[in-house]
Amino acid sequence: MKKVLLLYPNSPDNTYWGFKHALSFIGKKAAFPPLGLITIAALFPSEWEIRLIDMNIEELKEKHLKWADYIVISGMCIHKHSAKDILTRCKNFRVKIIAGGPLFQFSPNPEEEFPEIDHFILGEAETTLEPFLSDLKKGVTKRLYHAQTWIDLKKSPIPRFDLIKMEKYSSMCLQYSRGCPFNCEYCNIKALSPGVRTKNSDQLIAELDNLYRAGWRGSVFIVDDNFIGQPRKLTDEVLPAIIRWQEKRKCPFTFYTEASINLAANNELIRLMVEAGFDTVFIGIESIHKASLVECHKTQNQKVNLLEAVKSIQRAGLEVQAGFILGFDNDPPTIFKELEEFIQESGICTAMIGLLQAVPQTRLYERLEREGRILLESSGNNTDTALNFIPRMDPSILVEGYKDLVKKVYSPEGYYARVKILLGRYTQSLSQKKPATFNRIKAAFKAVALLGIREKKERRFFWNLLFWTIKNKPGLFPLAITLSIFGYHLRKTFGDDWK
Repeated sequence: MKKVLLLYPNSPDNTYWGFKHALSFIGKKAAFPPLGLITIAALFPSEWEIRLIDMNIEELKEKHLKWADYIVISGMCIHKHSAKDILTRCKNFRVKIIAGGPLFQFSPNPEEEFPEIDHFILGEAETTLEPFLSDLKKGVTKRLYHAQTWIDLKKSPIPRFDLIKMEKYSSMCLQYSRGCPFNCEYCNIKALSPGVRTKNSDQLIAELDNLYRAGWRGSVFIVDDNFIGQPRKLTDEVLPAIIRWQEKRKCPFTFYTEASINLAANNELIRLMVEAGFDTVFIGIESIHKASLVECHKTQNQKVNLLEAVKSIQRAGLEVQAGFILGFDNDPPTIFKELEEFIQESGICTAMIGLLQAVPQTRLYERLEREGRILLESSGNNTDTALNFIPRMDPSILVEGYKDLVKKVYSPEGYYARVKILLGRYTQSLSQKKPATFNRIKAAFKAVALLGIREKKERRFFWNLLFWTIKNKPGLFPLAITLSIFGYHLRKTFGDDWK
């Protein structure tokens, strides 16, 4: 029997998806478990012993490395520094290292950049792991295995949630589809998936059952690049199946996901998502400047009134979180002020503003490379102010304008004003009507103690919001608390303590 240790690197604090400061309110260590690794775990032979160390919730110790015959490491580009540290530590142990995932796939030359790694399993593991395991059995393994085909997602296994410490996470995650119907210039999704592929409703229900039997109750993030890539399948098959499943079990889960702005034009799809238990959707708005949208080929946003689209989604019962990018060639000098005004009027509380990054295997990277404008490797973190390309705008103006915008958007004055706008427009969803959980009650008391008493710059805005909510939208009081906590996290990460 072989022993395999799955390793997930530590995520940097200064990212939007870490939620470090927010998680402290509910006593959790990380937002999500490493879905890729626990999916890969289901592909190994049943007789192999498998363990998982997620370094975001526990420390990697010497005894873990001594135990393993093989280490499987995966991660995103943002995990590079942590992954390098892991590889350095592994040098002193007689353990074979297997690596896969975007961090290694998007490296220009992974075999040279990561000499410590024995085997690279690149592309979709459902196609590349089996040939490696077959060669391993014969004693003829290669260093590089790279998928040349794309799998039918209906053959993807149910993730091994039994390997994780479920109580350490604030949310679970599932995947329904891979790929996106659009092809934005800066995005590398097409390099990972050429089109939209989906699981069927029976698979998704089986995964929900798996989570339910494991004891999970609460938030589930559907991690798709674009959940609505095949809208008819959702409205005709998948969402009705989820609705039936939720009703049968008295709605144990709430869902959130990522989608494109064309969601706003499909009222039936929104209605079914809300009925199924979705309460939040992340949308890539990126720019409100038409020429910049044309430049990056974000066609789905070009003929839409972005502000009205956001409002219509909010009114239907979905909180809109959104991504914005600064640094396009066509961004005018007025972009910072215009974007600030748009974010405030939209009521988008979690506005994830980043600087453009030229990522390998994207059309943007290839264009800028031809133009001689690439400066250095992308960190994978769009809050990194070390630009990796030469922008058309003066770099110092771009970076300082970005920092100033972020501080204004996340300031207590600006942020709490947006929360009121959202709550005033928002239709209460099923998730807000459910009884408060212990974690929510605990978070509320911590929020009052910290935001309402100790944080002097913030407390008057916090109390003003709570009293306003009680008077005008009492059913949304838990959401007001949650958004206050998110605002605190965003300020601590990118505002007051900007590094």
